[in-house]
Amino acid sequence: MIDLSSINKIYIIPGYTDLRLGIDGYAAIVEGKFNQVPTDGSLFLFCNKNRNKVKVLHFEYDGFWLYYKRLETGHIKWPKNDVLAEIEKRQLRWLLDGLKIEQKALKKCDIKHVI
Repeated sequence: MIDLSSINKIYIIPGYTDLRLGIDGYAAIVEGKFNQVPTDGSLFLFCNKNRNKVKVLHFEYDGFWLYYKRLETGHIKWPKNDVLAEIEKRQLRWLLDGLKIEQKALKKCDIKHVI
């Protein structure tokens, strides 16, 4: 898993992306289409149309990483927004674990009613 301790921000690239691209292709999308700097230490997540593959572009101090995950079963719960979305580290974990990035809040438990 990616070491998230040094990550500045995490962005989800909206829609679906052709995952045959390489590092330079994803960096060009980040810069050209979304006016972001791919070398700022952020993670940029891309998903394919079938929602079973994710690639993550990440720049570390001296070069790029391109992480790739392919699900053997199921689908990634990719958000259906049309804009670049910033998510939190826990939302990244949820997404990669097959959950939605919007989780319902837990209800507080009244200790008097617990058996």
